[in-house]
Amino acid sequence: MEIFGQGHVYDDVEDIDLGPKSNYPYIEPDVKAPRLGGMLIKAFALVLEAPIIGPMLLYLLVKLNKIHRLVSFAELKEPPLFVPFHRYQAAENTEANVKFIGLDSSPPERVGQAVECLHSPVDSINRNPNLNFRRWTVLDYANAYASGKITPTMVAERFVNFVRESENGAIRMSFFISYDENDILSQAKESTFRYKRGEPLSVLDGVPIAVKDEFDCLPYPTTGGTTWLHNVRKCKRDATCVSRLRDCGAMIVGKTNMHELGIGISGINPHYGACRNPYDRNRITGGSSSGSAAVVAAGLCPVALGVDGGGSVRLPAALCGVLGLKPTFGRTPHDGVLPLNYTVGMVGILAATIEDAMICYAAMSGSTSCDHHGVPLPKIELPLLNSFNHPFKMARYHKWFDDCSHDIRTTCDIAVTKLTKTYGWETVDVTIPDIEAMRLAHYVTIASEASHSMSKHFKKVGKGELGWDARVAFAAYCGFHSHEYLNAQKIRSRQLQFHQKILKAADIIVTPTVGVTAYSIHDKCLKTGELDYVNGAALVKYLIAGNFLGLPAVTVPVGYDRHGLPIGLQFIGKPWSESLLIRVASAVQALGLGCKKPEVFYDMLADK
Repeated sequence: MEIFGQGHVYDDVEDIDLGPKSNYPYIEPDVKAPRLGGMLIKAFALVLEAPIIGPMLLYLLVKLNKIHRLVSFAELKEPPLFVPFHRYQAAENTEANVKFIGLDSSPPERVGQAVECLHSPVDSINRNPNLNFRRWTVLDYANAYASGKITPTMVAERFVNFVRESENGAIRMSFFISYDENDILSQAKESTFRYKRGEPLSVLDGVPIAVKDEFDCLPYPTTGGTTWLHNVRKCKRDATCVSRLRDCGAMIVGKTNMHELGIGISGINPHYGACRNPYDRNRITGGSSSGSAAVVAAGLCPVALGVDGGGSVRLPAALCGVLGLKPTFGRTPHDGVLPLNYTVGMVGILAATIEDAMICYAAMSGSTSCDHHGVPLPKIELPLLNSFNHPFKMARYHKWFDDCSHDIRTTCDIAVTKLTKTYGWETVDVTIPDIEAMRLAHYVTIASEASHSMSKHFKKVGKGELGWDARVAFAAYCGFHSHEYLNAQKIRSRQLQFHQKILKAADIIVTPTVGVTAYSIHDKCLKTGELDYVNGAALVKYLIAGNFLGLPAVTVPVGYDRHGLPIGLQFIGKPWSESLLIRVASAVQALGLGCKKPEVFYDMLADK
């Protein structure tokens, strides 16, 4: 029981109608928090950290934002679900025209089999004659290298020059936290020799791939967007995902910028600069995988790695107009990734096309001894992308779908309509209960896990080492208690039951990826970071199920708002249904809805 009110009493799952005529109420996010930056965020942080008034203010904010009512003191009958790991059920996931790849195959072998799944083998972007712009793909690099018209060394030199150019303009793009020119050129030299011998390791050989500074990746320190973490946690070897890409010959070009410790959604890092959106340099990229999205959007890399704990791959992908794939929890290995959030964070891929994402997904997936939670992983399934004639059913909750800006709602609605008319796909109207409660329960979960993960390091460094927005975040994170975390896991269990029922009636759930497009960067926030929980709630409202419930999801560009800013459409699938999501994304991509050249773009394979 709450001190100043009662917690919500949740109805039994079996008693709730999930159909389109359900009278179950939809609760919109109602965030009670100011947008702060500069001196105001400093003052707010100091008040929150004060011994008496801080806890009182935090209690009031938690109460006003409905966390007490919907999570902390709520009454639920469900048992808690602590880890969203799903046992594979073949009967529910069997799909026609799928290639099965054994987990014991090598990364180059898996990449080769992924290429065999492609169109002829050119991707759906290349096959669309109506596009006036497209980014270079993995196969474009491989074909250019094989022809001898360009070499990995030439690409490496261009890359270094372009990154320098991005840092020396009137507005610094702040794509990278660190990159090593000598290391990049050394990798490129070795790749060039392999092509000259006619022995590339795979189509990824010599392809520039960037890595979020949340992965261990030699010779770089792993900062997590801080100025100190690498001093108390040393990088000793590559993360498994990175080493598997290296096994395929990929040219790892550096560590991309990110929101400090992954605790924000803007990508404004007070230590390494605000990562800028290539479609408008005065707007955010989104976060926390901000630099990874930006380098793909700007053409520097066809693929970059990110980590998605609360939409942190899909959110910046949508705001920057690229593709973002978040696999099922446990599918991609997580060892060598900063353990910021144990049960919601997952390795994801940002890419120019879904085919590029599929190639890297194949390379990185596979058996590992570190993250299976004692449950065997299923074989990797890759779709044969030779047809879109599959009668998919898309579940759509209209009240939720429409709870976004007018431009996003209109653009996404047009995209769904085109999918139904072009491919004969069906829309199934549903009701998904307690979406706002799930968002708040996820917040309690990720906050508690991040606080626990970082607490041992905070004992070694002072608060002054953190940016001001991070100080506010961790002051809030430390305020949650065990009963709140337990209730959040009960909500996780409850939500999984809802989604399982809906995904029995449909193949995928369709939503906009975010509720608003990229907003402006305020100068006063550059040195302090910012707090903007109103926009934050709007940006993550569609993304939480993928993380909290461990479900695979993908975002695909489908258009632009009135300011020319990208808009993405998201698809959420059943556990282990990556092959279906890849096929869906390829079909959306083939419509050519989101192919506008950004104002900041670097042509890595130009003839001159």
